[in-house]
Amino acid sequence: MSDLKTAVIYYSATGSVYSMAEAAAKAAEDAGGEVRLRKVRELAPEEAIASNQGWAAHVKQTQDVPEATLDDLEWADLLIFGTPTRYGLPTAQLKQFIDTTGPLWAEGKLVNKVATSFTSAATAHGGQETTITALNNTFYHWGCVVVPPGYADPIQFQAGNPYGTSHVSNNGQTPPGQLELDAVSFQARRAVHIARALKTGLAA
Repeated sequence: MSDLKTAVIYYSATGSVYSMAEAAAKAAEDAGGEVRLRKVRELAPEEAIASNQGWAAHVKQTQDVPEATLDDLEWADLLIFGTPTRYGLPTAQLKQFIDTTGPLWAEGKLVNKVATSFTSAATAHGGQETTITALNNTFYHWGCVVVPPGYADPIQFQAGNPYGTSHVSNNGQTPPGQLELDAVSFQARRAVHIARALKTGLAA
């Protein structure tokens, strides 16, 4: 089946999550089907963005990436979400987008979609796992089938996070390396595989 639709929806301030989102989108596309890469709307004031060189540069770099809409969620069979951690939770930017999904939820239009997520934090114990499990709480309410990477591939024994790919940016100084990019690529491929099997089964 080549008609699987994947929406990779992310927020990124300085680029770490964006790099991982790009890798996830490429892996999903290579695994077959159509992919939409979408950022959520920036909520921070311009003066805050301008005060951080990396943040300002990333906003300019990704100015042409389309913003996510509810149509992207309804369209997709597979949802891949990416966000930095904020106190062990998803960012306000991503949460604000999630909070607009009430109409889709009320109509059951998110039921039986496959969902998975990944994250990045400034420090090694900065809330990576709780951020992913917090996103999973939303997926449960939507009626999605949550697909984690688990330890379903040798890369996971190096990456080490069975909940979803995570990255440590060392306060923004370290971009995702090949390990993280390979791990999020595997996570995307696994999610595509499960989403395709589920879509095929439901259509039978």
